Amino acid sequence: MSTSIDISVIIPFYNEEENIRPLYERLIPVLRSLGKGFEVIFVDDGSSDATVARAHDIAAEDKAVKVVELLRNYGQTAAMMAGIDYAKGAVLVAMDGDGQNDPNDIPRLLAELDKGFDVVSGWRKDRQDHASRTLPSRVANRLISAISGVALHDYGCSLKAYRHDVIKHVRLYGEMHRFIPIYTKWFGGKITEIPVNHFPRTRGVSKYGFNRIGKVLLDLMVVRFLDRYVTKPIYVFGGFGLLSLGGSALSFLWMLWLKLFEGTSFIQTPLPVLVAVLGATGVLSVLMGLLAELLVRTYYEAQDKRVYMVRTLTNFE
Repeated sequence: MSTSIDISVIIPFYNEEENIRPLYERLIPVLRSLGKGFEVIFVDDGSSDATVARAHDIAAEDKAVKVVELLRNYGQTAAMMAGIDYAKGAVLVAMDGDGQNDPNDIPRLLAELDKGFDVVSGWRKDRQDHASRTLPSRVANRLISAISGVALHDYGCSLKAYRHDVIKHVRLYGEMHRFIPIYTKWFGGKITEIPVNHFPRTRGVSKYGFNRIGKVLLDLMVVRFLDRYVTKPIYVFGGFGLLSLGGSALSFLWMLWLKLFEGTSFIQTPLPVLVAVLGATGVLSVLMGLLAELLVRTYYEAQDKRVYMVRTLTNFE
């Protein structure tokens, strides 16, 4: 077995005291069978039960297991980001800590990476969850694919394999861990998706609910904005401002038409208020766009950041 760390398996946990040991016992034989150096990173996301204590017990028994204990419950995305930050492997494998992902799928994910892909995403084709979770998930997956232009069947599946050098510059916020394939695609990476096994939850309580749907949609809007307009925010704010100013101008012309050609008093109509509101909104939106442009330039130039990323350089010192 290699002494270097080739594979880092990142598993966030939140109140999964009944699942952490069984998952570890299923995972380790699979990793050892690969013949590569590995580490397993347990990220405890502020659990209030005995999850972190059991994680430390396992780490005391097996030095390949590392524990990142977060101060409080920050959410799955922050926990995943912590695991990525502390991982040393050239390949990162992420999976859920609830025991529903199958560790035996990991070799298949790695085999797809070896074909030249940068991200291999799992697809729970035969998902073992209640319809109250699967139906909203299907709608969300189709909506995300349509908006992002990246067609995947199952964005919510945590079981994924990544090349570390491709995602090390990605910063995750909100519920954006599921959007890593989108970031990778936009950065020019290659992604694919394969069906994986999925087991019903037998221990613990699910942490997912309908409240996540709205969060995911809002995060998707942020991702889309960052992809299209992060370096040119004036196109968003200025575009909306011009639209508002156009509506104000049309309302004003309608007022003039009513007054000059139909002899109708426009005072009793909502047109004066509409002209004022749309006009003010348009001016403020353009000014916000200009301010955002200044902030973007300050962000990049003050930190000497570039607005592009380079995959490789040849014959450069």
